[in-house]
Amino acid sequence: MTSDGGPHREPTLTIAQVSELTGLSTDTLRYYERSGLIDGVGRNAGNQRRYAAADIAWLEFLLRLRDTGMSIADMQRFAELRAAGDPAIAERLAILREHRGGLADRIRSLRRAAKALDEKINHYEELLAGQQKREQE
Repeated sequence: MTSDGGPHREPTLTIAQVSELTGLSTDTLRYYERSGLIDGVGRNAGNQRRYAAADIAWLEFLLRLRDTGMSIADMQRFAELRAAGDPAIAERLAILREHRGGLADRIRSLRRAAKALDEKINHYEELLAGQQKREQE
């Protein structure tokens, strides 16, 4: 019970607060809800969205999936399986393993690209240094 005699309620955040916290626009948050990525967001007496800690944790995970290149369709499939509960754990694991494998491939590719850029930067730095040296002579 709270000090006013009412039941203890978990602190919640408004959509504007969640937007500020996550960097997602309020429109994107609403889209995530409409598309099935987020479900069960609570509402207050005025029917305004109220996000609980579990909603924020789930959004943060979705952002990690998005940042690592998972498609919205795959995120939606994962969200459906999450909503299905324990019977879908193996399928969720398979999706994450497949995504992690693709991410590892992308990381290797990005490292090769970074190495090529480093080599080109070094080449141009050497050219510039030689040019500056000739100008000083």
